[in-house]
Amino acid sequence: MKIVHVVYSLEMGGAEVLVAQLTRLQRANGHQVSVCAYSNLGTLGEALQAEGVEVYVPGKANSIVTMVRYLNYFRRLQPDVVHCHNNAPTIQAALSARLAGVRTILSTCHSLNAPPYDRAAEIKYNTFTLFCDYIVGICEITCRNLRSAPFAHPEKIVRVYNGTDAINRVPAAQQLAKTGFTLLFVGRLAPVKNLGTIIRAVAIAAQTLPTLQCWFVGDGHERASLEALTAELNVTANIRFWGQRLDPETFFSAADAFVMSSVSEGLPMSLLQAMSLGVPSILTDVGGMAEVLRLANAGLLVPVGDHAAFATAILQLAADPALRAAFSTNAQASFHQHFTLTHMDAAYTSLYNHQQRSWD
Repeated sequence: MKIVHVVYSLEMGGAEVLVAQLTRLQRANGHQVSVCAYSNLGTLGEALQAEGVEVYVPGKANSIVTMVRYLNYFRRLQPDVVHCHNNAPTIQAALSARLAGVRTILSTCHSLNAPPYDRAAEIKYNTFTLFCDYIVGICEITCRNLRSAPFAHPEKIVRVYNGTDAINRVPAAQQLAKTGFTLLFVGRLAPVKNLGTIIRAVAIAAQTLPTLQCWFVGDGHERASLEALTAELNVTANIRFWGQRLDPETFFSAADAFVMSSVSEGLPMSLLQAMSLGVPSILTDVGGMAEVLRLANAGLLVPVGDHAAFATAILQLAADPALRAAFSTNAQASFHQHFTLTHMDAAYTSLYNHQQRSWD
């Protein structure tokens, strides 16, 4: 089967990592897979090219030129499947794929797509999903939101949970040194992550647990302000910013709990990576991540923006090894039942072949 994945770019990000992993697995399963990255090649694109994957970068242009470029590319390649990831790639490529005679066209929404809706943007997106066979939400809440959006096509909407490769545990002798109970955040340092909540929670919890550690792995525009808040609250000894890293297993292997404080969130890959190693989580009660944590019974949920409740959850988890062990067992079991890359690939392959079903 010839498969083309269409993304905005192949810079490091959750959806982009997922596409790269899916591309590798589909190639290993004997499919001919290429990737279109509209704006730029990025770190992930360079890695895929080095592995022999064809990565087409049409470059930024107006809508008509971009659609023509995709049309010419699809006509040359003649793929069986064009799989668009998120809104802009769907708008740019879905019509071109249909005009090129592609048999199966999908659009996956990797975000929560929560109301209040930008009506004009949703109408534009759903105009172009007319040319798709399936619209995929990465959790039940995303699917619900997609169905309620303006000009939605509910008959095309299906749920496929994100999946990822399991993280391999780093041997104990090679693990990072730590001084106490250690929290881990992995992701973009962006406003939607509301990471000040975690920093304020650490400041409260550290009064009871002075050896508490919190590691932030990732980078973004919020880093300077978060570092300033860390200094202001006098918790520089408890919090460390590691920047962007390509060795997440090093950090997950040493962490005692995974934390995320987003105000809006779909189904982050970093949560699934934590679950694959049995790392319990403390998350805000929002989006797909809360849906998955409830499904797995693998951690604690707190209200959005409530740093006092977050601190209470940290201290509760740190003080209860039996609870951590139960959450750890549940996390790994749920990961292998629902969230492996193989499971996700099987679901998408079924859709590629127009064999729609419910995927658990």
